[in-house]
Amino acid sequence: MPTRRLPVGAEPRGHGTHFRVWAPRATSVDVEDETGAITPLKPEPGGYFSGVAAIGVGGRYRYRLDAGESYPDPVSRWQPDGPHGASAVVDPDSFRWSDAGWPGVPRGGQVIYEMHVGTFTREGTWRAAAAELPELARFGVTVIEMMPVADFPGGFGWGYDGVSLFAPTRLYGAPDDLRHFVDRAHAAGIGVILDVVYNHLGPDGNYLGAFASQYFTDRYRNEWGQAINFDGPDAGPVREFFGANAAYWIDEFHMDGLRLDATQQMFDASPRHVLVDIVERARAAAPQRRVFFVAENEPQHARLVRPPERGGYGLDAVWNDDFHHTARVALTGRAEAYYSDYGGRPQELVSAVKHGYLYQGQYYAWQGKRRGVPARDVPPAAFVAYIQNHDQVANSARGERLHVLTGPGRWRAMTALLLLAPATPMLFQGQEFAASTPFLYFADHRAELTELVRKGRTEFLAQFPSIAAADVSACVPDPGAASTFEACKLDLGERVRHGPSYALHRDLLALRRQDAVFSTQGAHGVDGAVLGPEAFAIRFFGEEAGDRLLVVNLGADLPLAVVPEPLLAPPEDARWHLTWSTEDPRYGGSGAAPFDPDGPWRLPAQTALVFRPGPRTR
Repeated sequence: MPTRRLPVGAEPRGHGTHFRVWAPRATSVDVEDETGAITPLKPEPGGYFSGVAAIGVGGRYRYRLDAGESYPDPVSRWQPDGPHGASAVVDPDSFRWSDAGWPGVPRGGQVIYEMHVGTFTREGTWRAAAAELPELARFGVTVIEMMPVADFPGGFGWGYDGVSLFAPTRLYGAPDDLRHFVDRAHAAGIGVILDVVYNHLGPDGNYLGAFASQYFTDRYRNEWGQAINFDGPDAGPVREFFGANAAYWIDEFHMDGLRLDATQQMFDASPRHVLVDIVERARAAAPQRRVFFVAENEPQHARLVRPPERGGYGLDAVWNDDFHHTARVALTGRAEAYYSDYGGRPQELVSAVKHGYLYQGQYYAWQGKRRGVPARDVPPAAFVAYIQNHDQVANSARGERLHVLTGPGRWRAMTALLLLAPATPMLFQGQEFAASTPFLYFADHRAELTELVRKGRTEFLAQFPSIAAADVSACVPDPGAASTFEACKLDLGERVRHGPSYALHRDLLALRRQDAVFSTQGAHGVDGAVLGPEAFAIRFFGEEAGDRLLVVNLGADLPLAVVPEPLLAPPEDARWHLTWSTEDPRYGGSGAAPFDPDGPWRLPAQTALVFRPGPRTR
């Protein structure tokens, strides 16, 4: 067999294409081209079939099983007409890359930007998004986290119901348009990690089971569909399929890593978890680059980011819902449904900054069980912190962004905490300029599935009493309507029209990047103290550059006649100098009041202040 980039799929070879497919239930497999011509494939041990057919690059084909039905390739690199159509042969080496010196993405020093390509620009394409990369780089983004692009039926969707896992969706352009996006990102100094879904496939256009029922298992209950068979009979080729997919994005598209969706639904009781295989396989695909892995894991298992030699899975970072949940409660005052175990209190915010996860094995009333495990050994950069992401914005009646649900001063203060805290910060597209557009759940399916999606979305949102009320639930936009999708498209002109918000985020990222104490992400320690009902201080310890003090007050003016808290004491022979405030008029504030750090403190309402030590003047 000729050398292949992928263990299965279609790969051009001279005047034809070499095909290989795993179909253990079949007795015969043929390649059928767009004219109806048939080329039989030869059986191999283990249920594989392979051979060469006279189909060139761009040619369409299907696999015919047992001289009956024909299906698209499970490893198709492109589905020009969608998942139900014929597959197209792609030459993965035809694109001319210009990123030979790109080093990849290390864990430290990153600022992540979550992007949904279909709504990031009015055009909704990779080419249009690529044109915005220089501005994102100037703004301070270092990594794009692209929501899933594996092809799915219909004209719009979030991407989490992908079915053609190797085929970038035709909705955003051709495969080389995605390569162009990544190449231009690297030229701008931005890494790109891709959100992938390895816990289920979508309900429409999934033909894996036609080739091998062993891809799936009923031994586990999955929230969104059939569970993947990572540990049952014939799991070897299944594990290889997903490992090859991870390596494919790193190798053929020069992705800098992956964000793994809902890893708690990747069930595997094997001695070696499939996540370890996936991470190692992907990193081996680009040994000259640093490949970055992020996981979503609702139960908050710290082993995901521990090295394999310590019983971990070797990923770089995990999403931290705890930070989001307590921040949202602090800003909105609402603690319903899965927010009910959070109070938004200053101590929670301090603990989230210091420890990452708030729940590390304590009882969690919403689920009626303990949540999390101890994670005190996990470094701050391994926690991805955010106050918006695609899920949390959409989990509301109208997809309202967080700045709409709170006061502007409180919003600015929490933004300062997010972007200066030692965790790895993540922004959701449009957050930086306080986008007026919502982000809603949308999915384009055939009629019977659309009705199921509507019903499922209504049932999911019913956990929030404020949404479950009949007069509110009736106002929830239809997820199957094109107008719902169109309403979510960003207006990038708001970068200028909402200039104060854009300046706030840009300046905070510059401060984080340029200040030697903030940029080390807590390498020399961080501590915090509660100062009042809605006020707290975070002390960042430094070396030669000295310490930094971030004071956040989400409530009313707070006079502090005396401050019996050693974290507020300046370094010896120094005094605190106020160097930055969210109340700067450039950010829409009313201006910083005069501050005498050697006298009684008075913390302005709904403000964040940054202090650094300087010489005493008296």
